[in-house]
Amino acid sequence: MKVLITDHGFPHVNLEESIIKKAGFEVCISQCKTEDDLISATNNMHGLIVQWAPITKRVIESLNACQCIVRYGIGVDNIDLVAAKSKGITVCNVPDYGINEVAEHTVSLALALQRQLPMIDRRIKNGIWKITPDSPIIPLDNSVYATAGFGRIAKAVHRMMSGFGVKSIAYDPFVSKEDMAALNVEKVDIEELFKRADLLSLHLPLTAQTKHFVGSLQLKQMKPTALLINTARGGLIDTKALALNLDQKTIASAGLDVYELEPLEKDHPIKNCGNALLTSHVAWYSEASIPRLQRLAAEEIVRALSGYPVKNPVTI
Repeated sequence: MKVLITDHGFPHVNLEESIIKKAGFEVCISQCKTEDDLISATNNMHGLIVQWAPITKRVIESLNACQCIVRYGIGVDNIDLVAAKSKGITVCNVPDYGINEVAEHTVSLALALQRQLPMIDRRIKNGIWKITPDSPIIPLDNSVYATAGFGRIAKAVHRMMSGFGVKSIAYDPFVSKEDMAALNVEKVDIEELFKRADLLSLHLPLTAQTKHFVGSLQLKQMKPTALLINTARGGLIDTKALALNLDQKTIASAGLDVYELEPLEKDHPIKNCGNALLTSHVAWYSEASIPRLQRLAAEEIVRALSGYPVKNPVTI
């Protein structure tokens, strides 16, 4: 049986090769960027490990042996899940490789913006010395920290933020209020989420239902002192609407690590917002998270092709 690593951005894939070969499977490595690249490379492949390559309906329909597709990472929006399911191909992700890294990055963005560090740093570098900030700072122990979503990363964020004395709330229609209450988090509806949050971070998958989960209407429901953090998927926010509302001071600030189109366009208006703190999709990264991701992806494909239950199926 053959496994194809369709594409990757790692220095090497020696770890994956070792794990897959040890299980008795052959490994092929490519750097596919287009549908045609994939259709050519995936012939007679029983398993795929994918990073960014577009696994479209056309690609899936061309697969003649594939049993399982594993995505390096959490999001699977580059894979046509409907087409995969219709062909009986299991799709898995790796949601547990960088939980603490992403949670730490989320909290770092939130704390930096809450204390207005980027704005004060910029002010000093422009020759302005003041011992008070330009905008009000709500103390954390008098603040509401909200998450959209209550999965692994959101839970880790709530645990980290609890030490600052915040009031914790979350919106997630798939999690019970009892499960949230076990972490001292109050379950709220979507309207309460936007109205009550002083700090709001997004931890949702990107689906047709969650695309532009935050747009102009939701931003206008938020407090003018509120801040918004996104380390999940770029399409959760209408980023051009966010830029406009940041300029209009509808909300105080935003911290983004992910964008609707990456790399972020050179002329995107969010780059001109002095109250936006931007990072380049690095929340997942640490020296430990990369080999952890590679190992977990390889172990998952081996489980699937060996006939064992997979750990993180997105669709079966």
